[in-house]
Amino acid sequence: MLLEIKNLCAEIDGKKVLRGVDLQVKAGEIHALMGPNGAGKSSLAKVLAGDPSYEVSGSVKLKGEEILDLDPEERAHLGLFMSFQYPVEVAGITNFQFLMSAYNAHRKARGLELVSEEGMEKIVATVAEKMGMKSEFLDRDLNSGFSGGEKKKNEILQMGILDPDLAILDETDSGLDIDALRIVAKGITDLSREGRGLILITHYQRLLDYIEPTVVHILKEGRIVQSGGPELAEELEKSGYEAMHANS
Repeated sequence: MLLEIKNLCAEIDGKKVLRGVDLQVKAGEIHALMGPNGAGKSSLAKVLAGDPSYEVSGSVKLKGEEILDLDPEERAHLGLFMSFQYPVEVAGITNFQFLMSAYNAHRKARGLELVSEEGMEKIVATVAEKMGMKSEFLDRDLNSGFSGGEKKKNEILQMGILDPDLAILDETDSGLDIDALRIVAKGITDLSREGRGLILITHYQRLLDYIEPTVVHILKEGRIVQSGGPELAEELEKSGYEAMHANS
């Protein structure tokens, strides 16, 4: 099992946001996590990534290793990648510098030889070409002055280069027009590989028109209340969240 979550509970500022989440993701599966605002979707992503703001109980195992006691960097080195709903802008650090630093940090943690700047340029160029990103894009400060679509494309570029075993994409479709959505979805598909697990957090069906999930989960009030195939997202689009009920 790639990811195994058991009875995961979390609270922040005295408010319970996760109330016993159970979830299993096998290698190669794509899981869509849907739900209304305030359901706990982004909180679940942040807890999995290691946000220290939350008080957490339960169990989360990645590739069989318990990760709740690991810091975010250790989780990343183990193979977890998190794409944020609102990517942070960092002035003074270029995209290329950030990517090279992150890539070599992963290699160092795994006891591998660090790559040179020339070697990194080749790696980045290959992935950027798949994303349809121009080279000057990499010389700009990290996310600084980027449009919403550029920020999301940049995070998918990071995913392609860091090559995680599990990628959590939090509302990757948020704020994207239809053309940007197609580009980002194509990037996710093109950069996918056999054995990688994906968790797509989204409000709407539209992203799933381009990326077909293995399983769809509905999260309400901090719990997964229903799970099913891609048809569940279509049902949700017609009936709304109020019609969703707990699995029997």
